[in-house]
Amino acid sequence: MATHTAKAPAKLYTYLWEGKDRAGKVTKGEVQVPSQAMAKAQLRKQGIAIKTVKRKPKSLFSPRKKPITPADISIFTRQLATMMKAGVPLVQAFDIVAEGLDNPTMKLLVFTIKNDVASGSGLANSLAKHPRQFDELFCNLVNSGEQSGALETMLDRVATYKEKTEALKAKIKKAMTYPIAVIVVSIVVTGILLVKVVPQFASTFSSFGADLPAFTLFVVGLSEFAQANWYIVLGIMIAVFIGFKEAKMRSKKFADGLDSVMLKMPIIGPIINQAVVARFSRTLSTTFAAGVPLVDSLDSVAGAAGNAVYAKAIKNIRDEVTAGLQLNQAIRNTGRFPSMLMQMVAIGEESGALDDMLDKVAVHYEAEVDNSVDSLTSLLEPIIMSVLGILIGGLMIAMYLPIFKLGAVV
Repeated sequence: MATHTAKAPAKLYTYLWEGKDRAGKVTKGEVQVPSQAMAKAQLRKQGIAIKTVKRKPKSLFSPRKKPITPADISIFTRQLATMMKAGVPLVQAFDIVAEGLDNPTMKLLVFTIKNDVASGSGLANSLAKHPRQFDELFCNLVNSGEQSGALETMLDRVATYKEKTEALKAKIKKAMTYPIAVIVVSIVVTGILLVKVVPQFASTFSSFGADLPAFTLFVVGLSEFAQANWYIVLGIMIAVFIGFKEAKMRSKKFADGLDSVMLKMPIIGPIINQAVVARFSRTLSTTFAAGVPLVDSLDSVAGAAGNAVYAKAIKNIRDEVTAGLQLNQAIRNTGRFPSMLMQMVAIGEESGALDDMLDKVAVHYEAEVDNSVDSLTSLLEPIIMSVLGILIGGLMIAMYLPIFKLGAVV
């Protein structure tokens, strides 16, 4: 296999232009290219009679660019697929899609890709210039559609794949975000009570001249510690959070170990397992249906697994398939995948409908993830409410115990 040395992408600048199109109509716009000469060359290729081309000035107080999210890419792909299936020419389809986009950063990206395509570059090559938005799998599928002459069909498949993948990610985020948000809120509320509310009660108790209950003394001591060291505690929490993120980004060993631990967690683990199986099935079904060879498909699937443990298992599958083993047997040898997947793959290999069988498996496990997330949310709500009740209620009880005790004495 030939290897290519990746070149660093040239820095792009935005140029404002004005001129006349082939019909003589005055038109203007902007183009993102490395130089003014390249801007003029692109416009000439599009049949624009150039009047002016000048670099767009930067505003000193320009707002921060809105980031491009995976959801933006999913919507763009679906709209482009719809335009292509309706028979709209590709370059014109970019204009129509861009007009309907709310994110200005995404709109600029669409115009940049459009200019590349209008200059004679293939769609896959134009997308590959933006690897942060369009990964290798995305570009390979589009390239397959261009080579086979069925780009509109392939874009439709890619759009479906992106929509299903993003929906799956959203479900996992839903399962993780709710408890984390409640825990953060409970920590903030508890901190405010300890630093602001408890000291007011403590100053009142000091005038009682009586011994305080042990529980109240414990909470007052905790409050005094929080008042004296809250900035240290906050600093430690921020440092741990940043350290965790940095370790995950910079240390592959740490990230791989975290993936392994997540799979073994009692409640979250099964959901992650189901999600990875669904993603594996969906990605392999899409690439195989696109005519990508099985070994190359497994390379793409490993990159899209989203979990290091499964990525390693998929690479082992690829190696065994390369050595001549059937796909279902190679999957069985990993010991990672459910029996339903293996049986459906075996049926697909025998019947010659592997992509259809994998699609059915993906649909099944996507539904399983949906049900598991709903069940987890239903289970967590009463547990979290109980913990919050004990935490906040415990602080309040500790504060009112001396008052009840004083009332009993009186």
